[in-house]
Amino acid sequence: MTLGPIAYHWSADRRRDFYARIADEAPVDQVYLGAVICSKRAPFHEADLPEMIERLERTGKRVILSSLAEVMLKRERPHRIGPLMNAYNEVTIQWMAGQGATHVCLPTEMPAPAIAVAAQTARDRGLGVEVQGFGRASLAVSARCYHARAHGRTKDNCQFICEDDPDGMPLRTRDDRPILRVNGIQTLSESYVDLLPEAAQLLADGVTHLSLMPQAKDMVAVATVFRDALDGRLPVDEANARLAALSGRADLSNGFYHGAAGYRRIDMAAPG
Repeated sequence: MTLGPIAYHWSADRRRDFYARIADEAPVDQVYLGAVICSKRAPFHEADLPEMIERLERTGKRVILSSLAEVMLKRERPHRIGPLMNAYNEVTIQWMAGQGATHVCLPTEMPAPAIAVAAQTARDRGLGVEVQGFGRASLAVSARCYHARAHGRTKDNCQFICEDDPDGMPLRTRDDRPILRVNGIQTLSESYVDLLPEAAQLLADGVTHLSLMPQAKDMVAVATVFRDALDGRLPVDEANARLAALSGRADLSNGFYHGAAGYRRIDMAAPG
């Protein structure tokens, strides 16, 4: 089980406290660190990375550094492919493996049959395969910053207004229903992806890692629920009830996995 990189612009103090708890309390095996959305945010926490890495590794967790850039130099190989790269099919995954990739995180909008095919292709090439199991789904990344524009600012003079929305800026429809979240240049789902009920099938299909994307919630508790369910100490139905409580007002969804609208919640027993 992995913990993805923080997508939001959290303060340095909040990040330090977050990773201190993750290091000491969260039952995750690997942790991704680094800026993956906006390069302007990186200076706020880069100085803390060595201490964060040391603390996480001291508690037995493997740390993977995440970057905004693609692989530019030979020394940057081997590397992992993150979920924002379009690894949708076998040919793409085979090509990425040929360029030095050792692990691929599949896009969140892939349905179950496509995940199974992609996972088999990746495993045949010796790659690890990761699927997002919890958190808002990343739907789009733009060159423009709507977060700044919504507050009458430009991208170059945003004054880091995104820090005011630690779980993304909510967008609502004209009839005042929640629909999306904005995080700087990134557009996210309003609901939290929850593939815990599908975890057993994902593992059977060749997925090797299940990732939890950090949200402004108790991620230690979220990780504990996932771990207890995956290890058979907690029934899936009870685990999902706990996740729903931890998620607050955010709905849980699995529509993409079942080939439906992403925001939908579909019962495994009745996928139609």
